[in-house]
Amino acid sequence: MASAAEQLASNLSFATFGKAKQLQKRIWFTLGALLIYRIGTYIPMPGIDPDAYAQTFEQASQGVVGLFNMFAGGAVERMAIFALNLIPYITASIVIQVMSSSMPKLEALKKEGGEAGRRKINQYTRYLTVAFCTVQAYGIAIGLESSPGVVLDPGWFFRISTMITLVGGTMFLMWLGEQITARGVGNGISLIIFAGIVANLPGTIAQTLELSRTGALPTIAVIGMLVLAIVVIAVIVFFERAQRRLLIQYPKRQVGNKLFQGDTSHLPLKLNTAGVIPVIFGSSLLLMPATLASFAAQGDSPQWLQVVSALLGRGQPLYLILFAAFIMFFAFFYTSIVFNPTDTANNLKRSGGFIPGIRPGERTAAHIDFVLTRITTVGAIYLTVVALIPELLFSQLNISQFIGGTSLLIMVTVTLDTISQIQSHLIAQQYEGLVKKSRLGSRRGGGKKK
Repeated sequence: MASAAEQLASNLSFATFGKAKQLQKRIWFTLGALLIYRIGTYIPMPGIDPDAYAQTFEQASQGVVGLFNMFAGGAVERMAIFALNLIPYITASIVIQVMSSSMPKLEALKKEGGEAGRRKINQYTRYLTVAFCTVQAYGIAIGLESSPGVVLDPGWFFRISTMITLVGGTMFLMWLGEQITARGVGNGISLIIFAGIVANLPGTIAQTLELSRTGALPTIAVIGMLVLAIVVIAVIVFFERAQRRLLIQYPKRQVGNKLFQGDTSHLPLKLNTAGVIPVIFGSSLLLMPATLASFAAQGDSPQWLQVVSALLGRGQPLYLILFAAFIMFFAFFYTSIVFNPTDTANNLKRSGGFIPGIRPGERTAAHIDFVLTRITTVGAIYLTVVALIPELLFSQLNISQFIGGTSLLIMVTVTLDTISQIQSHLIAQQYEGLVKKSRLGSRRGGGKKK
């Protein structure tokens, strides 16, 4: 039998959306913020010769720099003020979350600090983001100076201006993402990355068709890629919607002389609780050192740096192994953060609910943890397989990575999450309308009785 929320969702229509003025404002705010982000990816960083940099980027774009450019929405290709994008912020978030699980003070601040504790942890994340941005921006400045003719006036003035520009760009994007989350629709950080990938998608499709027209890419390969993309999208939707529902039963209740039958419900456990976070986190940790090595390896550079750049190149065995390991690790790590079996078992015990055949308390927590571990293993394998498809295609066919599984995974997952939030706003709007009508009806009925 459908729940009240499902019945409300089935009745949603364009008329309901037309009445949701607050939701419309949120959507317009989100679109405006994303437009500002896209404009920023076209504002070039000062002190660089565009033609010389274009040649340098062309040499490095076939490696991990091309993947970084995808997450930056093409800003790396133009060396814009948003070239670092949100990668340093994501990396800082990973470090803070790992430290929160291993350091008792941070863990207590996260669990017991409430709103003040959350603001304190966000402040630490921002400080660490500035540190990561500064290091990466300095490395990029040194790498650009090592490329002949790219920097118009090499020296400390260029390095300092580069660090200020790139750090400021990342901090602005971080603030913009927080504003989208608070005043818009969807997760701001994910939507910014999503916007960058979607913006480059038409050019990538045109490039692929041009390669097919000139004969550089066989037509059968293009058709195969299209079929594979459709299959990957279907797989992503299936796994993102898949759930394991644990039956929860409540005891019988006696009210006066009547005995009411115990209710039953379900505890839904998503197959992929972590969502797209493991792929974004894994990519971020690989992109930070690999991009610095790729830029610094241009021109005259030490032999060891060129070796590191080659080993961390896209499609290389070491890159694939590290990428898969990061995805598997963060799938379990992030799931342990967002879902606590012990707290869930205690909440069930306090409300009188229990899993049939499982003793309430520690046994229930152990059972939930066992089930969650098994389904998270399947979810982690699914994420790894989908994310590695573009890397294997890239190494075999030498095609762009935007059509592959990593970009499709981010686009589909963020789209599903955003649509789900829009539906939640519409359901809340419709529910508020029903409550107002019921109150108005009760007042009228009361007036007639008088």
